Amino acid sequence: MTDRDCTLFLQWALPRLRLRWPGFRKVRGQVCKRLARRIEDLGIPGPRDYRDHLGRHPDEWPVLDSLCRVTISRFFRDHAVFRTLERTVLPALADNARSQGGRTLACWSAGCASGEEPYSLAIIWKLTLRERFPDLGISIVATDVDESLLERARSGCYRPGSLRELPQSWRRQAFEQSQGVLVLREMFREGVRFLCRDLRSGPAGGPFDIVLCRNLAFTYFDEDLQRDVVTMLAGALVPGGALVIGSHEKLPRGGESFEPWRKGSCIYRKIRQVCVGDQVRNDVEPFIP
Repeated sequence: MTDRDCTLFLQWALPRLRLRWPGFRKVRGQVCKRLARRIEDLGIPGPRDYRDHLGRHPDEWPVLDSLCRVTISRFFRDHAVFRTLERTVLPALADNARSQGGRTLACWSAGCASGEEPYSLAIIWKLTLRERFPDLGISIVATDVDESLLERARSGCYRPGSLRELPQSWRRQAFEQSQGVLVLREMFREGVRFLCRDLRSGPAGGPFDIVLCRNLAFTYFDEDLQRDVVTMLAGALVPGGALVIGSHEKLPRGGESFEPWRKGSCIYRKIRQVCVGDQVRNDVEPFIP
């Protein structure tokens, strides 16, 4: 199957899955390889015949959907974002949770792949913030639709390349080496729970103080589905809670429940609302710088 054949097929198929071609254009190679293997396994000559197969076998559409998942994950991916979480956002959220009488900072990592993102949060909290907030624990729900990736996440075993953006001192404290891989120490796994769940099916509990939904919904989903997701995420967050999206993503129309944590940021805060008589208005309390 040529790249052109795959491209034409994806441009036809993705909208039918409520996905968008521009999000896949630069990473289509991963999807095309899976698609080629599936076509070969079915004994079908090519993508045009696979289109006919989809028409005759509606149960093949979920299989195609699973082939269109893009998995790129590593610790501290987008290093500057995690530094902002460490220095500004998580302390502010912890202060807010504590002021409301909370005992736990509730986090959701949506589309967690092999677990690098939620474990990055756990490392930040336990190495830099736990002493500052000794009366506050952290609970992280990490979800992905791919059970095989979640099994890898639960194992806590990673190749060195997955840690290349993690500070060296943290790498030494959080991991031990075993048979050529780096194994996350048990203390950093505590409080992290992995669930097999499709983001499109709704929230993974809540309310949460912070949701990380990066390089997933607002890259690959179509516009209508993006609006559904941003509304769902707003409902899953506490007032003043943080939403983190990919550094190259933007919120769709319908994201009026959020404002940037600071100008140009990919981190947003859910706007507080207060009742004034019979009216509901946005709280004008300034963002924490």
